[in-house]
Amino acid sequence: MEISQINNLVELFYKRFCEIKNKDQTFLKWLYNSKEYSWNKVFQSIKNLSEEISKHIQKGDRCLLISENRPEWLISDLSIMLSYGITVPAYTTYSERDYEYIINDCKPSLVIISNIEQYKKIKNILKDKDFIKKIIHFDELNLEESNLLISYKKVTDIDSNNKKEFQISLKRKDPACIIYTSGTQGNPKGVILSHGGILNNCEGAIEILKPLIKKDQTRFLTWLPLSHSYEHTVQFVQITVSARVFYAENIEKLIKNMNDCSPEIMTAVPRFYQNLYQKINASFNKATGVKKVLVQKMLNFGLKKIKKEPLNFFEKIQDNILEKIVRKKIKTQFGGSLKTFVSGGGALDKEVGYFLNAIGLPTLQGYGLTETSPVVSCNPINDIRVETVGPPFKGNEVKIAEDGEILVKGENVMIGYWNNKEETDKVLKNGWLHTGDIGIFENKYLKITDRKKDILITPGGDNISPLKIENELVNSDLFDQAIVYGDNKPYLVALLVINDEKKTLTEEKIKQEIEKINKKLSKIENIKKFFIINEKFSIENGMLTPTLKLKRFKIIQKYKNSFEKLY
Repeated sequence: MEISQINNLVELFYKRFCEIKNKDQTFLKWLYNSKEYSWNKVFQSIKNLSEEISKHIQKGDRCLLISENRPEWLISDLSIMLSYGITVPAYTTYSERDYEYIINDCKPSLVIISNIEQYKKIKNILKDKDFIKKIIHFDELNLEESNLLISYKKVTDIDSNNKKEFQISLKRKDPACIIYTSGTQGNPKGVILSHGGILNNCEGAIEILKPLIKKDQTRFLTWLPLSHSYEHTVQFVQITVSARVFYAENIEKLIKNMNDCSPEIMTAVPRFYQNLYQKINASFNKATGVKKVLVQKMLNFGLKKIKKEPLNFFEKIQDNILEKIVRKKIKTQFGGSLKTFVSGGGALDKEVGYFLNAIGLPTLQGYGLTETSPVVSCNPINDIRVETVGPPFKGNEVKIAEDGEILVKGENVMIGYWNNKEETDKVLKNGWLHTGDIGIFENKYLKITDRKKDILITPGGDNISPLKIENELVNSDLFDQAIVYGDNKPYLVALLVINDEKKTLTEEKIKQEIEKINKKLSKIENIKKFFIINEKFSIENGMLTPTLKLKRFKIIQKYKNSFEKLY
């Protein structure tokens, strides 16, 4: 199947479905309730649901989709597209205010929700919204009958001779979805992505993952919210390779779920890998005697290999032994079949990247934005260069502007921001997307060096990346979270959240740890003062985005007085 010849995402699914020999084999499984969906079941459900949706929407109407990751999510997404609608995914963690903003902005004709909790969040917002024709719900709501409500189960669980055609006239340039950015700086913007943009990403991903793919057998574990552009696109990569897809229960049960389904490929955000690094490294630090020697040798040999430094004859023999007795044991903790992690949604700290690759957990760092469908580039499995984000995907034109900003052009670039020409014109100029990221090319591999918007400028005119320093702080087993502050200030200060297990530490011990970290940094990057808070940043308190990025602007706003007192 030539992806470049596919017109839209519905066609992608249909062509893959037609090629599947055993259509009763499992395609989707939700680990929460162990319910499985075969290819046949998914196909029929899409037809039935689309038949219902088509009664209530016109071509180009927006359809709001609010649900945790589960099989019905993908079915709903494709059903909306088959009905000529545009999917608007929304995080289940959004506040009532967030939902109100998005609903008023995109004016959906249809809302699809998963359960009673989600319904309660939006119930009051939907009053007097005459543009909403119907609400489809996955789980039973146990509410009084309403003309607005339609049961997903009643619509899809019917044996019908539905003659609905799977062929639609949507073109690659047509909108597929509107994905609202998580809004680290303010109100989210609705990014309009085309069918072609997502298909372009699928083509690039398949090229990267080709050495790891077993047709109709490759197992993916999906954890990152499908509302995020990264995982939203990944679901179409999964369709392309006829994967077996497992939806994780939640982040707390992620490791358990990995053992439940033994995934071969898994996508996640840097925060997940950072936590993994801290836990594994902490257990390594407790090792003594022979075990400590073996661990250190494994790390040394692994680092040499990933840095393309040759091993001598005896080192190769030792490394092969360590592969069987140490690395294999590590892999069994994650199901035993893992071939690669793929990191996206933010910058992966290089120390974390080297570590995971060295211990036998290949981690491919990619780069992209919601505005690029979302991937621009990614490291290939056969030539991982940890400090880079890999070469650009086929069809993506990337250049570095005079001021160092990364510019992207190609089918993957968004159509624009929904209802926001002013913001669209700020970032889209002559077809080039201005990313706001600073980078360079090293032997055709893209390397991110800074972010325009997050740069701190010293009174002396030096540019400092706070993210680099924050990564050094949270790589310590003392600190769970950190924010660096000091734009146009005489020195840098930090807000710190102490690891739960280290709460009894004295201030002197914390100072010593910061001094240790300062030695790894340049003089202008040193942290001179700090303060500690007890409350962790979370999605619930509005300080983290749904993909676990710090809402820097909000945090600094909240603790502005505490920061300023340190000067």
